Amino acid sequence: MTDSLLKIFFPGKLVFGNGTLPQLVNDVIELTPSKVFIATIEPLKNSLPSFIGQLQQNNIEVLIDTSILAEPSFSDFEKLMQLVTPFNPDVVIGIGGGSVLDIAKLVAAQLENEQQLKDYVGIGFLKGRKKKLICVPATSGTGSEVSPNAILVDDENQKKGIISPYLVPDIVYVDPLLTVSVPPPITAATGLDALTHCLEAYTNKFSQPFIDMYAYEGMRLIAAHIETAVKDGSNIEAREKVAMGSLLGGFCLGPVNTAGVHALSYPLGSMFHLAHGLSNALLLPYVMEYNIPAATKKYAEVAIALGCDRKATDEATAYAGVEKIRQLIKACGIPATLNEVNVPESAIPQMATDALKIQRLLKNNPREITENDAIEIYKAAY
Repeated sequence: MTDSLLKIFFPGKLVFGNGTLPQLVNDVIELTPSKVFIATIEPLKNSLPSFIGQLQQNNIEVLIDTSILAEPSFSDFEKLMQLVTPFNPDVVIGIGGGSVLDIAKLVAAQLENEQQLKDYVGIGFLKGRKKKLICVPATSGTGSEVSPNAILVDDENQKKGIISPYLVPDIVYVDPLLTVSVPPPITAATGLDALTHCLEAYTNKFSQPFIDMYAYEGMRLIAAHIETAVKDGSNIEAREKVAMGSLLGGFCLGPVNTAGVHALSYPLGSMFHLAHGLSNALLLPYVMEYNIPAATKKYAEVAIALGCDRKATDEATAYAGVEKIRQLIKACGIPATLNEVNVPESAIPQMATDALKIQRLLKNNPREITENDAIEIYKAAY
């Protein structure tokens, strides 16, 4: 089944390539800002002095924050706004993983905005953005740099999505060289997260031929190169291919979005603070097995994209794809069961209850997932 309505919001400018980050200075200067705010992470601060120095030489005041870590909360955001609001930058730049990019997007949206954050949680409630927004991913995973999505954790440990075309950045730079220093476990988890974006878009109840192109090529690139990127992080070709796959996965998130894997992974992040990519990778083969009866042909095509040979039937090909995913997970050193990451079996009913609240994603799944189905999937993954 496809939904006939297709809406895509692309960034105003996208630059992809090894060693392209230094060119960003010129783009920022052309915006003629007096103040720039940069959200980033501690490990990247050493890469930025030249960039910051050039901005300052052009009489641009720069404020840097590295407080945002994985799975940021509403209170983390509010604390950051207390720092950024008085500074009132003209341009907001996020340089980091998905959490940093999501926060940068929301900071840019909130500055000089009469709406409060709580007013635009959900889909399509944000009415505008007055500040320029630039995103630079330093991991290959979330695709946040080109998506209209941002995720925060609320006081009840539930992940909430803020989705709006105003969260798509004005300028995006994807420099795969920034990912070379990412350690193997994060490379593996983020890469498999990106693969999941592509796979869930391709098999989505509301899949779109236009997005299928991005999703298929993203799966192909990541499946072929993720193991090398994990085991030999200095392999520039592997880093570049996985970065492109992640970018393509990001383009899938607005028009089609994810489905059951992401919905079921959210409680692992909010309840046990497992990294988002790790949660997705761990659950992916189990949700694939559950979904195959409802979308056998699509999952057979997934298997081909992953590098499998076509079998005698679509069903056999589809299940070969599940095995290929299991092989990739093992090769990348990702845990294969909930037990291995110390999730107690007693938590499964609560996880299922929480997952069922993510209807904005579950409605996209090719096969309906009830609370009992979620419990069975978690048990299979245990």
